[in-house]
Amino acid sequence: MSKDIDELTLLNRDYVASVQNSDVKRFDEILAQDFYCSNPDKTLVDRAAFLKQTAMPVKIKNLRAEDVKIRVLGDFAIIHAATSYTTPDGERASGRYTDCWARQNGKWLAVSAHVAR
Repeated sequence: MSKDIDELTLLNRDYVASVQNSDVKRFDEILAQDFYCSNPDKTLVDRAAFLKQTAMPVKIKNLRAEDVKIRVLGDFAIIHAATSYTTPDGERASGRYTDCWARQNGKWLAVSAHVAR
């Protein structure tokens, strides 16, 4: 299980960095084909819409994941974490997210995300 935790830890870092850097290419590699995301504005977007929204430059800076908890349940994993970031006005802000990952064909892929601010 420690190998899975190590791999998911790196994938989680990539996921957060991809949000901050609008890295659609990396998301394309780590999202399952049937991925869905619940956005902070309460919209639910599929993979294509998520990649489209990710391509837009983000206005926040210094996005960091904190208090990361990774739970591996066989070929399924859940990552809970808090976030901190700087708003365009220079204020500190925070949120939370929960990402679900599934091992498909031996590879961990994000299948679901829920973001709250």
